[in-house]
Amino acid sequence: MTAPLLTAPLLTLAAYLIGAFPTSYLVGRAYGYDLRREGSGNLGSTNAYRVLGFFPAVGVLVVDLLKGFVPVWLFPMWDGRAGGAWALAYGLAAISGHVWPAYTGFRGGKGVATAAGTMAALVPVAVIVAFFVWVVTVILTRTASMASLLSAALVPIMARGSAAPRSVVSYALLIAIAVWWTHRSNLARIARREEFQVDWRRGRLPRRERAARKSPEDET
Repeated sequence: MTAPLLTAPLLTLAAYLIGAFPTSYLVGRAYGYDLRREGSGNLGSTNAYRVLGFFPAVGVLVVDLLKGFVPVWLFPMWDGRAGGAWALAYGLAAISGHVWPAYTGFRGGKGVATAAGTMAALVPVAVIVAFFVWVVTVILTRTASMASLLSAALVPIMARGSAAPRSVVSYALLIAIAVWWTHRSNLARIARREEFQVDWRRGRLPRRERAARKSPEDET
């Protein structure tokens, strides 16, 4: 295509707008809650789980994954360039949209699920392995933030081992560093054994207990 209808810069903007789609905010509103004012205040799947319960949180998680996957997988087919660098730009734009969504006053989540979606489009095997590690870690420790940290660290290692392009490995490493940086408060709470833990015995917490368990941050 010598004159593509949709140019890469416009698609980058579209990736941001897709990433900014306020999944957990809208799901919370459907249940009568503003998640910016409940639990941790984060618009991510962990806070959705804390406030709304398991099934709404799973829905949030799936949509947030797709917000990252779709632009990276689909947009290179439309931009007339099929260049790896632009695919990475679409991924970064989607993650930025989730973390700083224009629709909700630039207050979003930490971008772990959306970042995982971008990586799934680039190195799917690495993400599958990382997801398995995430699930096992959550089951053993009941700590979603620890699972996210371990999985994020594993993806660039797996990408390097799978002979992915250097740009993709660098992208995965950048995402891992960002995840660890945004989880520094979680690390402190893990060290103090004060981090929020999944309770398998029930769904959402009663309003009074949610307030008692309120913490400054979550991981997605």
